[in-house]
Amino acid sequence: MGAAGVHWLERAGREPEQRPSLAVQWLRIQPGMIRLLEDRIRRRRLSNVHVVLCTESDPRLPPESLDLALLVDVYHEFARPREMLRGIRRALKPGARLVLIEFRKEDPAVPIREEHKMSVAEARAEVEPEGFVFDRVLYGLPWQHMLIFRK
Repeated sequence: MGAAGVHWLERAGREPEQRPSLAVQWLRIQPGMIRLLEDRIRRRRLSNVHVVLCTESDPRLPPESLDLALLVDVYHEFARPREMLRGIRRALKPGARLVLIEFRKEDPAVPIREEHKMSVAEARAEVEPEGFVFDRVLYGLPWQHMLIFRK
């Protein structure tokens, strides 16, 4: 199926009709990080943390359910950043924050491969057009900058 068929794969009725999540479970290919997070949540008896497995283009978060979305060294990995930003924006409450922590591309001394770095200008150029308002940058981390945006 080509790119034109993506809507068929991502339609709302796919889960009840085809149960792809059950197939993934049966094949035991659930991401290991999800299991680790769920184990930590159970051990610590946290009731305000919920693990959600997203898709490439949808964070699968309920509308206006978040006060803060914190993305640590992950935004640059998004295959479909605009779609993810739109989904995150929908999930944020009015005035809530989106925080990106990314390795500083502006600093050649940061010992991380270039494709895993982002400059402040790059982040702003991608995030602001999706309806976020730039708040500020914090530079106190050794290798990363913390960019704060508001809904």
